[in-house]
Amino acid sequence: MEVMSVNAGRLHPASPVGSTRLYMLGAFVGAVVLLGLSAVTGWPIAPGRAAEDPAAVVASATPGTCLTWTRPDAANLAAVDCGQPHLFEVTGSADISGQYPPGSPFPDEAAWQKAAQSSCTTGATNYLGKLDPAGKYTVGALKPTAAQWTSGDRTLRCGLQRSTPSGQLLSTTGSARGADQSDVYAAGTCLALVKKAAGGPVSCGTQHAYEIVGTVSLRGQFPDGYPPVGQQQTALGKLCQPIAATYTGDADLNAYQLSVTWDTITRQSWDAGSYQVNCKVGALLPDGSGLGPVINSIKGIGHGASAPTSKPGG
Repeated sequence: MEVMSVNAGRLHPASPVGSTRLYMLGAFVGAVVLLGLSAVTGWPIAPGRAAEDPAAVVASATPGTCLTWTRPDAANLAAVDCGQPHLFEVTGSADISGQYPPGSPFPDEAAWQKAAQSSCTTGATNYLGKLDPAGKYTVGALKPTAAQWTSGDRTLRCGLQRSTPSGQLLSTTGSARGADQSDVYAAGTCLALVKKAAGGPVSCGTQHAYEIVGTVSLRGQFPDGYPPVGQQQTALGKLCQPIAATYTGDADLNAYQLSVTWDTITRQSWDAGSYQVNCKVGALLPDGSGLGPVINSIKGIGHGASAPTSKPGG
């Protein structure tokens, strides 16, 4: 089978540049194909499971099963406890034989996206209760290979995953069901610079767009319900500035042509139970068209740590 991500959706109103995601993920592995997957390493496979046929693992995966792999070709795909880092959480399956009767040609990528979107999104939403359209989870699907398709397989295995705007899968820990879906990262995470916008996590020693300095929740600030964006901006300005000061050692960010910024929360995200946002630092381009490159971490620079370099002029 093959894995694909079907929902487009990252909206960060406070960011200079928005981004949309609609892509396929994966790498070939026997009867399991995971299209376009970036190389991933470092996630543990449960003892005794790595030798199982990945196709059999996928075929037997019931809702709530978590899957992961360490090899770029995903040849050691296995089911693991969801409390362990994993790359995919199964939410159900979908039979698309009604759309594609016997003899139908193997769908192209656009058709797969349409089939998965129509067949998997509702089930994934029901699995979670509510799906944050701008949250950290995206809807994906394991689909038949061309050979399986020819033999009559029309089953999609639907699931949830976390991925970057460029399509790289990120591991998550814990079940998505009941989890806070806020799209946040730990302090110290740097996000790649991709066409003047933020991408996925990278080393802070390389060129990046943002460095996360902390995470805050707006739930306690607005216990009576969803706050308008203007009120969020005011509250986050008061919350993120001192977090950045502590993180940097009271450094003068203006001296490095850097700015403290943050995300805001949409009503849909709030209604889905996502209340957390990242406080982050980046080099905003003077023309407002996006972000400039930053190299090296800003952590502790006010106490003598190595200074970052930035080129906000592009």
